[in-house]
Amino acid sequence: MKFDHTTPIYLQIMDEIKKEIVTGALTPGGRLDSVRALSEKFEVNLNTMQRACSELERQGIIFTQRGIGSFVSEDAAVIAGLKEAMSAKFITGFIGGMESLGYSKTEICEMLRKALES
Repeated sequence: MKFDHTTPIYLQIMDEIKKEIVTGALTPGGRLDSVRALSEKFEVNLNTMQRACSELERQGIIFTQRGIGSFVSEDAAVIAGLKEAMSAKFITGFIGGMESLGYSKTEICEMLRKALES
């Protein structure tokens, strides 16, 4: 994974794991790899990976069973909320970018309508 130097690495890792959850690559109730295995996968320090996992757990996205491992939340509302929040972030970024190019909301809507119809 290529990291952006303007955002903390642990936040970028969290975003990637969240994306895997909402796309179904990680299933509700599914077991995550160990922190050590994840740190190797993302090629980051073990402490960075632990911070990402701790924050995901604090947010209720994953949970840990002591001695067994960490798992994706089985709460459909949590996962739906996660998907909604991620899509809102994309949409807000897109709209902001288009407005910075000088497009009005009406023009943006028209461009999206045309793009979705093609």
